[in-house]
Amino acid sequence: MQLTSVVTPFTNENLTMLSQIGVTHVTIRYPGPGREKLEAVRDQVEACGLKIAAIEGYLPIENIKLGNDRAEAELEEMKTLLRDMQAVSIPFVCYNFMAGTDWVRTQLDAKERGGALVTGFDVAQAEQAVSLSETTRETEASPIGAEELWTNLERFLTELVPVAEECGVTLAMHPDDPPLETFMGKARIMNCVANFERLVQLAPSPANAICFCQGTFAEMGVDIPTTIRRLGPHIKYVHFRDIQGTRERFVETFHDNGPTDMYAAVQAYQEIGFSGPIRPDHVPQLVGEEAGEPGYTMLGRLHAFGYLQGLIEGARKGGNT
Repeated sequence: MQLTSVVTPFTNENLTMLSQIGVTHVTIRYPGPGREKLEAVRDQVEACGLKIAAIEGYLPIENIKLGNDRAEAELEEMKTLLRDMQAVSIPFVCYNFMAGTDWVRTQLDAKERGGALVTGFDVAQAEQAVSLSETTRETEASPIGAEELWTNLERFLTELVPVAEECGVTLAMHPDDPPLETFMGKARIMNCVANFERLVQLAPSPANAICFCQGTFAEMGVDIPTTIRRLGPHIKYVHFRDIQGTRERFVETFHDNGPTDMYAAVQAYQEIGFSGPIRPDHVPQLVGEEAGEPGYTMLGRLHAFGYLQGLIEGARKGGNT
């Protein structure tokens, strides 16, 4: 498995620190059109002893999801991005199909162990939900139904999977977070295991794959190790995190402080032969980081990597829990 991290803020100091603790890859946000932008980020990352595993976040796909008259231009931009990724050797793009909101929370300062701050969601407070993606802060208010979203997704895959195959890039779908049936008048379709099976059947290809976000699948109420085995070879990218609660009401946890058997999850990844990028996802904000980006500060990430490395080594050596 490739230990992979987000880097916020994206500085040489943070990149070097990640390299020092054994991380080998990072994920970056889409920097905008122009291959030279990707080349500059690649050069910065490689100078610090790391490689770019994936692009996720800020992708030009919001109009594709909605199927409006700006979708065609975004499809062309995505095709160009895939070709640019091939040129700079970035193998994965992680995306989602949440129309209009991206991942949302109703609380950004819930208290975890020792007063560390985590995000939470309560559907009863949905009107005050905060979209934690810059690309969906200003969105269309019109509703969209599930079948329309499936139609738009099929178009997305029909157009992009052949290009991704040519470029050696894998498209990894992230689940809806939270995985509700509808949110703010818009349907959500990547909200259950059966729909991920439908996703991979829409365009059977190694380039059409799954980002297995453990926290979001936990929100669905499924058994994580069992679901890893069920989706098996389609899992090409992993977000490693946990939550306490249900899809309607939950808080995030430290990686070692939630209800999921994380050791059993790592064992399941090894059983299915997963060898791709695995990154600790949202982490608690520790003391002194209260003003940082919720879920994406750095100190909690160091703890998460140490915990994950121990789990991987224990599972590899066949140790007992």
